[in-house]
Order: sequence, then C-alpha cells, then structure tokens
Amino acid sequence: MAFRAAPDIAVAGRDTKIAIRDAAVRLFAAKGFEQTSLREVADAVGITKASLYYHYASKLDLLLAIMEPVVDHMRAVTADLERVPHDAEGIRRVLRTYLRGLLEHRDAGVLVMRDTVAIVNAMASRYPDMMGESRTLRQWLAGPNPTAADQLRACTALEVIGVALVSKELVPDADDALVESLLLDAATRVLTACVTA
Repeated sequence: MAFRAAPDIAVAGRDTKIAIRDAAVRLFAAKGFEQTSLREVADAVGITKASLYYHYASKLDLLLAIMEPVVDHMRAVTADLERVPHDAEGIRRVLRTYLRGLLEHRDAGVLVMRDTVAIVNAMASRYPDMMGESRTLRQWLAGPNPTAADQLRACTALEVIGVALVSKELVPDADDALVESLLLDAATRVLTACVTA
C-alpha cells in the first residue's frame, strides 16, 4: 500500500491558504487593514499565528495575495486579445469576460474602497504590470488606427467596467446579474457612441 500523506497535506495546505485569504478579506473589509491583526485572522480560521506565517510572511503579503487575482485576471484577458475579432461581438465578449472576473473579486473590491493606501502599498511592485495590461486592453478596445475620441471611449468603457470591482461597496444590494447587465450595456454604449460636433 502506497503512502499518501503528502498529497493530503498539500490539499490541506492549499485549503488553509484559501481559508486564511477568505477570513482576511472579511476582516479587512469589516475592520480595516490596519485595524485587523494577524492574530484575529488566524483565530477566524482556527489556526495558530505561526501556522498563518507558514502561508503568509506578513500582513502585506496576505493583502497582496488577496489583490493578485485581479491582476492575474486582467493578464488572462489581454493574453487572448489577438485571437478575438475586433467587431461588436468580440468587443462585447472581451468586456463581459473582464467584467465577470472583476465580479468574482467584489469582496476584494471593498478593500480597494476602504483601504486604498494599503492596497497601493501592497501593489506597488505590480503597478507597471497592471498599467501595461490596462494599456493593452484600452488599445485593443480603441481599435485599429484610433482617433482621440476612440481612445477616450475605450478609457471610459474600462472605467465603467471597473465599477464591478467596487460595486459591493458602492451598491451592496446589487447582485452580480444586475451589475453585469447594466455595466456591460453601459460600456458597450460608450464604445459605440457617435461623436457629434
């Protein structure tokens, strides 16, 4: 009979790491990043503080782990852009994919609104990556040979979609379906608006 402890430990470790992140999101959102101790996070998960440090070396590392999936999602969206036709259907598909990923991280979005300084500090090393991915997405949305108006519409559409991330803080009663429907339609309209002098 083969010894199977290692896979079980790996699964338990991954589950613990997720549980720590989930507890931290709840506590940071409720109390604030600075006001929440790692002891409180460990207690919420039912582990020792030493066990928490095994998974996350610091509170800032934990915050980075909470926000990192948002950056990873943007990278995933931009990685596939070359294969998407730049037509009405393709644009809507890209916007929907980006929006749905942000909706998955609405809890983290609460932190963006409540603890902006902590988020900026945690994400400082990732800022160039985030800006590069954002630029790639804006340029694709603006289309080939974009005018200044096309570029502004692309920027505006992304700002509209970005509301999805912070929507839980801004409009807590709005469910994912409502947020997706309204923001997707609004961003699409922005991109297809005719400019009149």
